[in-house]
Amino acid sequence: MIKEISKSNLPECVKVIKESFMTIANQFGFTIENAPRFTAFATTEERLLNQMDKEQRLMFGYFNPDGKIIGYYSLLLQEKGECELNNLCVLPEYRHKKIGHELLKDAYAQAQSHKCNKINIGIVEENTLLRKWYENEGFVHVGTKKFDFFPFTCGYMEKELDN
Repeated sequence: MIKEISKSNLPECVKVIKESFMTIANQFGFTIENAPRFTAFATTEERLLNQMDKEQRLMFGYFNPDGKIIGYYSLLLQEKGECELNNLCVLPEYRHKKIGHELLKDAYAQAQSHKCNKINIGIVEENTLLRKWYENEGFVHVGTKKFDFFPFTCGYMEKELDN
């Protein structure tokens, strides 16, 4: 079941995000030394609390029947009817069960309910499997950017939503 995240859920969300993104860090050789700003290393309770309170991000978790959070995403409402999808993730042991797809469908509905007509995302460009997954979900690749503080290229994708 997908539910909105409360402040009391933030510690569990940090664990889910870090554990989920560590699989990418391990796969591509990212470390806290060469990529300290990568999600697996940079996510903290304070950061999520700031995103919730100051940035007013919408945050949602996929809860299993026992009430454990096994997936997560957030949406940042932007200008011009756009929003940014962040940290969509599923714990490794729960992947390939359509949970990511369910979270993405929920993100579309949340975005539309907040009058967004486009969702933007950033990914590790070298993660071709993830890029293909988003393309299969209707996202279009719109560009890349290389930052000195990341040992990878940031890829940018977007999806138009029907309102």
